[in-house]
Amino acid sequence: MCGICGELTFDGSPVKESIITAMNDVMAPRGPDADGVTLKGRVGFGHRRLKIIDLSDKAAQPMADAALGLTIVFNGCIYNYKDLRAELEGLGYSFFSTGDTEVILKAYHAWGTDCVTRFLGMFAFAIYEEQSGRLVVARDRFGIKPLYFAETPNSIRFSSSLPALLKTPGIDTSIDRVALAHYMSFHAVVPPPRTMIAGISKVPPATVRVIEPDGKVTDTRYWRPDFARRADEAHLTFEDWRDRVLDMLRTAVRRRMIADVPVGVLLSGGVDSSVIVGLLAEMGQKDLMTFSVGFEDANGETGNEFVYSDLIAKHYDTVHHKIFVPSSELMDALPGTIAAMSEPMVSYDNVGFYLLSREVSKHIKVVQSGQGADEVFAGYHWYPPMATSTDPVADYARVFFDRDNATLRRHLAPQWHTNRDEALSFVAANFAEDGAEEAVDKALRLDTNVMLVDDPVKRVDNATMAWGLEARVPFLDHELVELAARIPAQHKLAHGGKGVLKEAARKVIPSEVIDRKKGYFPVPALKYLDGPYLDMVRDALTSQAARERGLFQKDYLDTLFADPKSHITPLQGSELWQVGLLEMWLQTHGAGK
Repeated sequence: MCGICGELTFDGSPVKESIITAMNDVMAPRGPDADGVTLKGRVGFGHRRLKIIDLSDKAAQPMADAALGLTIVFNGCIYNYKDLRAELEGLGYSFFSTGDTEVILKAYHAWGTDCVTRFLGMFAFAIYEEQSGRLVVARDRFGIKPLYFAETPNSIRFSSSLPALLKTPGIDTSIDRVALAHYMSFHAVVPPPRTMIAGISKVPPATVRVIEPDGKVTDTRYWRPDFARRADEAHLTFEDWRDRVLDMLRTAVRRRMIADVPVGVLLSGGVDSSVIVGLLAEMGQKDLMTFSVGFEDANGETGNEFVYSDLIAKHYDTVHHKIFVPSSELMDALPGTIAAMSEPMVSYDNVGFYLLSREVSKHIKVVQSGQGADEVFAGYHWYPPMATSTDPVADYARVFFDRDNATLRRHLAPQWHTNRDEALSFVAANFAEDGAEEAVDKALRLDTNVMLVDDPVKRVDNATMAWGLEARVPFLDHELVELAARIPAQHKLAHGGKGVLKEAARKVIPSEVIDRKKGYFPVPALKYLDGPYLDMVRDALTSQAARERGLFQKDYLDTLFADPKSHITPLQGSELWQVGLLEMWLQTHGAGK
């Protein structure tokens, strides 16, 4: 797990070391163990390393293979790298390191861009072909590892971190009004390739991008889950699907134990993280380190779920670390949390993951986490109504969107309005694509491939990597997701949602965790803004920078300031926190000008 960056010029000018170093410096927390810069005329690569596999300097990056004429920077982990290495050795390749980076390099030489289809794991990488002058970049199937791009008049730059690109000259830092519309409507999700910054885009998940020496760019999507039912699986019962899910989940968890350092678990106390602990115990894992975080109660809402994480920790005798965060520390951590965000993210648990990661990184370098289960196995409350929907697009928008377009136009200042309902148009186009006939499957496909990528997954990457911690997500093993996509919707919706997964989990973990009311990662102080939190947000939104930006209608902000608790979105988010977080993020990163 690392941070990567680079630049490719198109006018023949050499890359300036200062540009690569500026990006690399911002990414220092992602890779605190080592750093490297390689300059080769019109191309420059930078890398920050977190040592997880092959801890020796032989696996240092940027990594070059002079005989092949290739140089690579890579962020992530290829879980099947040992099998691929053996296959490549059979083809005559020899290796100077024992890690996964060199395997990618050789795999690319052997199989070209198709090599990505062989990788089991999470990755973002860039490979430069010295002979052709071509740059090839790729991102894993779910975008677990980030990859941002910026164009200047004479070059392209890329980085694992959007703020790193903002530290380089010549970037258009103005706000993308379409991205703003998505952020305000689509629960802060900005679908790729857009970001909130007009001059910075992101490579979509499951994409290989080839940049020719003249600047021509070709994107190829190499994977997408198929939600169509298969004739050879029509006879399978609920129990059959349950058993298949459990077997595949075992495989996914086992794959993510590949490391030359210990691997722990972020234990929320929910079904998803608990079953990971249970499966690791089942595999004979001893002295497993688990970590939970909780906050002070506020407005009658409980700020922790320790009763369930304690139950699992005790049941499996883990080495458990329970972190309680008082409100005073929460306030102190917000600036660092916002600084760690590559894009503005409104979920309250950003600060939770940030503080949890800080504590975890004191003990361990790698953890498994339960993100993705709700999107893959239909755990959210908006899925069951979709089963009987006659207007899936409208019904999805009604429960998921923070505001409809008419309301949005009342909240945004006129100069920021768009010509159409961007979020609704995006959902309608996605739902219209082939490969998912039932409304539930359409929603699951959208959430798994878009919402999940640009909310929970990005949140975990940003928060963990802010402290040099690698997070692995077994529920996003692509073979598990492919299996889940084919399960009939009624099986996933059973038992109030995640029916197949819950019954698979029942074979592993105590029923008390499974039969509980669904919980979230509660941070009540940021939902019911009051006292110093309200002051902080008001100060940001009434500052000179905010007034000059002029994003929001003044009467809307005044309404929020007067009674923030009364303005909660359908997904139980604070409208004031949403607009305040955006402004604080822009100010933190010096963007939006």
